Amino acid sequence: MVTRMLKAGRADDIRAAGELLRQGRLVAFPTETVYGLGARADDPAAVQALCAVKNRPPEKKFTILIADPHHCRRYAPPLSAPAAALAEAFWPGPLTLVVPDGRAGEVALRCPDCGPTRRMLRAAGVPVAAPSANLSGKPPARNAAEVLAVFDGQIAAVLDGGQVRIGAPSTVVRVKGAAVEMLRCGALAEEQILSVISP
Repeated sequence: MVTRMLKAGRADDIRAAGELLRQGRLVAFPTETVYGLGARADDPAAVQALCAVKNRPPEKKFTILIADPHHCRRYAPPLSAPAAALAEAFWPGPLTLVVPDGRAGEVALRCPDCGPTRRMLRAAGVPVAAPSANLSGKPPARNAAEVLAVFDGQIAAVLDGGQVRIGAPSTVVRVKGAAVEMLRCGALAEEQILSVISP
């Protein structure tokens, strides 16, 4: 497989990345935190391929990226007050919210603060599972060259957006009703989360 290099500054390349995702191919792309590696979440073969290239256990769930904050309604019931306040404060941005999915389970959602990637998600028009672009347990990629160093020839394309702005992973917060739990401190500090839910 030849991994295509696409440019985040070109509309045609952004659409091409979205089309590849829609076809069930794997595509790496920038966010404000680190590079992500995306697959069509409703395509079992694509998700299996994503697990394989990352060397990640298949039982470990992936975050779903959304292009716009209100798209969370596609994957979860209306957010509880704390979750809605966090989304209002930090989306688009480096916050992953783990919330009930309305089917006795949970879903992790994030709206990245990266214009080209959000346009790619809109172009794809399908749910996109997107962990960081790295082998499990290894540091995440912060530019396209670091993605290629690991995944060249294994994924369909890299949407090159240059060096990421933040370089640390998103902060992950679980919210179930009124209960809020920090699962991972990342680009947002715990104090920033608490300032929203406990003013």
